[in-house]
Amino acid sequence: MKIGEIYRLAVEKGIERDPRSKEAVLALLEKEKKLYAELKEDDRKDYDQDKLFNPYSDTRILYGDPEREVTRVLAGIDMETAEVLLADRLSVQGKIDLIIAHHPEGKAVAALYQVMKLQEDLLAKFGVPINVAEGIMASRISEVKRGLMPLNHNRAVDAARLLDIPLMCIHTPADNHVSDYLQSLIDDKKPETLEDLVKLLKTIPEYAEAVKYNAGPTIVLGSKERRAGKIMVDMTGGTSGSADAYARLATAGVGTLVVMHIGEKHRKEAEKNHINVVVAGHMASDSLGLNLILDQLVQRGIQVIPCAGLIRYERKG
Repeated sequence: MKIGEIYRLAVEKGIERDPRSKEAVLALLEKEKKLYAELKEDDRKDYDQDKLFNPYSDTRILYGDPEREVTRVLAGIDMETAEVLLADRLSVQGKIDLIIAHHPEGKAVAALYQVMKLQEDLLAKFGVPINVAEGIMASRISEVKRGLMPLNHNRAVDAARLLDIPLMCIHTPADNHVSDYLQSLIDDKKPETLEDLVKLLKTIPEYAEAVKYNAGPTIVLGSKERRAGKIMVDMTGGTSGSADAYARLATAGVGTLVVMHIGEKHRKEAEKNHINVVVAGHMASDSLGLNLILDQLVQRGIQVIPCAGLIRYERKG
């Protein structure tokens, strides 16, 4: 496969697993195309044309020729300068054609806030009125945008360029996969208590492995005998949403949240609104989502070398 084909495949699979309907995502892309068509020529030169087919601002080819052929990739959760140097060293044993990061770097992390609007639709899907969801998320998106501004975005990208090793990141498409996978499993198995929920998560290889590292699924609000009620998997949409959402989710009937991680402000709001919270584990959850995409590459003949927190488990078929 070529780098560009891997990129397009990740986007395509991300759309298929998007919590919004595929039709809704394609409608957003059509809207983007109309906006682009109306731009003046001077404005078009700064426009990111990937937005015409890719609704995920945090997923991009960061360095490298899209036409370059790929047979061997180094994949991980956080792929920074150290991991670029690792790829260079591993190339002594056999060339690394591409580095695949999960967490965004470069221009993809600078634009991370743009994908957070996905969370508005996710909240609406679980019963929060869309006007309320949009209002809740507006200030949080602005907060994240400001927080990203001081970052040294291009460190890893610069290292990849200097060593001439292609680099890309696959963020929200992978998060869509883990969110869809877990929500479907939970909806099917219907765990009654939080203990049942944790046991269900531990049947998944990535979470079972994370338990060995003291980073497996943990109840952070509630107790193991508490009934879970309506369970929402909240694992996609860029980064943590608004703490103001918990009161609305409680009103909408959500009893338990399954998350990758939770900050103290968010935990306190969930506690105040009597919502149970199970932290599934950050690296394990990211690994599951990325693995589901990497499996697609393996099926197409690409060798995957895991590192940087990626708990690699290959699912056949």
